[in-house]
Amino acid sequence: MKSFAFILLAMISGLANAAEPASSEIPDTLDERIKPCIICHRDADRIDRDAYFPRIAGKPAGYLYNQLRNFRDGRRYYQPMAILLENMSDEYMREIAEYFASQPYTYVEPVAPALSSAETQSVETLVYSGDPERNLPACNACHGEALMGMQPAIPGLLGLPHAYLAAQFGGWRNGGIMRGQTPDCMSEIAKKLTQEEVNALALWLPGLPVSGQSAGTETLAPELAQRCQTILSGKGVSR
Repeated sequence: MKSFAFILLAMISGLANAAEPASSEIPDTLDERIKPCIICHRDADRIDRDAYFPRIAGKPAGYLYNQLRNFRDGRRYYQPMAILLENMSDEYMREIAEYFASQPYTYVEPVAPALSSAETQSVETLVYSGDPERNLPACNACHGEALMGMQPAIPGLLGLPHAYLAAQFGGWRNGGIMRGQTPDCMSEIAKKLTQEEVNALALWLPGLPVSGQSAGTETLAPELAQRCQTILSGKGVSR
């Protein structure tokens, strides 16, 4: 396995090469320029069920662009991403986002989670009904009925590895790698969930088959649009 230092060096070298004039042997194309990205995020046909890094192929372009800006501008922190993007223009980041949004992605077959019937019922209630007493909206109210996200800026929840989901919930709850502007709806929601609910969600979601398409934000209820304005505007962070 490549060490963290090796990966970081490769990413930086790839970005530096992208800024240089193209040689006669290497075409100056976006396919060449995004190679530092796939060192971690991988080509669309390389699938790893237990990977920490999320898929970026096929995600909404607006969402990917917002996250690139968040990493560059310090609203979300992961050192390799911060270094890779620190001198990148908005125009170039939008081009990268649109490239990956257009790429196909082959999902792994889901594996049924090892949850009790009570845990499964609790998760399904949160996902499809929420919990009004705790001011928790249903997951599908923002992420779409099919949980495949909403264009242009809300990501889908399916097809993501358990390790990544667990880490993101931890970041939202503990305020570590996620430093979104206040108010940030996912931080608010995650902090209201119990650890048991978080564990169950991170196991249950990868067990669902990926189907359907992302919806449009016009289907988002006005109160939720207001609550999630930082994500929709790109000034906050989200998974």
